[in-house]
Amino acid sequence: MLVKVYGSAVFGVEATTITIEVNIDKGIGYHLVGLPDNAIKESSYRIAAALKNNGYQLPGKKITINMAPADLRKEGSAYDLTLAIGILVASGQLQSDVVDRYVIMGELSLDGSLQPIRGALPIAIKAKEEGFKGFFLPKQNLKEAAIVSDLEVYGVENVQEVIDFFEGKGNIVPAVFDTRAEFYKTLEFPESDFSDVKGQESIKRCMEIAAAGGHNIILIGPPGADKTMLAKRLPSILPPMTLREALETTKIHSVAGKIKEAGLMSQRPFRSPHHTISNVALVGGGSYPQPGEISMAHNGVLFLDELPEFKREVLEVMRQPLEDREVTISRAKFTITYPSSFMLVASMNPSPSGFFNNSESSISSSPHETSRYLNKISGPLLDRIDIHIEVTPVPFDKLSEERKAESSASIRERVIKAREIQVMRFSDYEKVNYNAQMSTRLIREFCPLDENSKELLKSAMERLNLSARAYDRILKVARTIADLENATDISSHHIAEAIQYRSLDREGWLG
Repeated sequence: MLVKVYGSAVFGVEATTITIEVNIDKGIGYHLVGLPDNAIKESSYRIAAALKNNGYQLPGKKITINMAPADLRKEGSAYDLTLAIGILVASGQLQSDVVDRYVIMGELSLDGSLQPIRGALPIAIKAKEEGFKGFFLPKQNLKEAAIVSDLEVYGVENVQEVIDFFEGKGNIVPAVFDTRAEFYKTLEFPESDFSDVKGQESIKRCMEIAAAGGHNIILIGPPGADKTMLAKRLPSILPPMTLREALETTKIHSVAGKIKEAGLMSQRPFRSPHHTISNVALVGGGSYPQPGEISMAHNGVLFLDELPEFKREVLEVMRQPLEDREVTISRAKFTITYPSSFMLVASMNPSPSGFFNNSESSISSSPHETSRYLNKISGPLLDRIDIHIEVTPVPFDKLSEERKAESSASIRERVIKAREIQVMRFSDYEKVNYNAQMSTRLIREFCPLDENSKELLKSAMERLNLSARAYDRILKVARTIADLENATDISSHHIAEAIQYRSLDREGWLG
């Protein structure tokens, strides 16, 4: 008897429906075809034990299973449940004519219980698109799949529950999940708050500008100057994710198997990889491609602590994703694109010892050592960082102050207002949402300067010897500062503040 059941394969961040054809005929043997990997080939042992321990059996006949499309590589152990149900129906141990209306996925244990799978959310989205009635999956993945409306999602703990359902004996009901309520529940409670930071007003201002315009930022300062502490608090002042952004982010984390019963992600991701990271781990890839750190930071913050300590080639592979806001991984047989629209926050010491131009310090580095250290960061990468700011240690009288600083919530309000202005401004442009994404043409259109501002910018570029690349960046940042003040035009004081945030372009830093 020939039976068709349906599973799904995740490819990049999209799912593809897999038709599993089970044919049982006279003879003996178990034949699994359709490019399965070793984990799927081993499934016959798990299925045999799981069925035996639940009062069923693997028939002693010739079983042929085809996973179509047969030229697409299938991997992982998530097809165990699909194959088991297909074998039961084909051998007549389970009587059901509605099996083909459901997508069935799950990894079997030997006692018939189910283990979690990866990519439950993209699979559920695809199942809804293709008109399936429902989706069976392990209970641990229930929350992330239940986000999808108009699809019956059943979280099951044991293969017996699925068999009972198809025989009409089961009492399992589809999950009901209020996405919006779940989404807004955790919005207002940031883990880290700016009110904990003593002093550093100028840096907080800088962070506010960076959050409002989505600008990449680099913090330069000696050890113990609060660089890491400030960076970790940046997500708390970013505008809340829209429902669409939350779905995108959840999708990527679902594919990587990082959701862990959380359902919809409502907090912006904050990723902080160690400087020993490889370039594949950062951008994604591998023999079975997986999203890297830059994709895991999609719609959030990627924090690179001690930037010069990262391997040069690792930093260089980030250049294209920073520009295009997506990363394409190409292999001989396929190409995968992962989204990677993130905000880069980097920190660094100004010299190997950490103390640059500090006459009081007992440790100092020679100019040659300092120059070599700073040259580890290439010019094209610095090109893509809009704001450079020097961080100085907090003096004692500031540290001992009892007065609480401004909270993240009040800074966030100003950031949201500035972002709303930008959304209105770029409503006609599809891929531009905030100031940092402006191209040269958009800068000319939205950043006109009056004569005073032009003169100020000209004299600053000549006096401080700023490079040409600094020009566009200064205009973008000035535009964001004007938005924070709700000003329609850029004036000279906006330009003056933006010029301050180009430390590394000045002579004496990198050359």
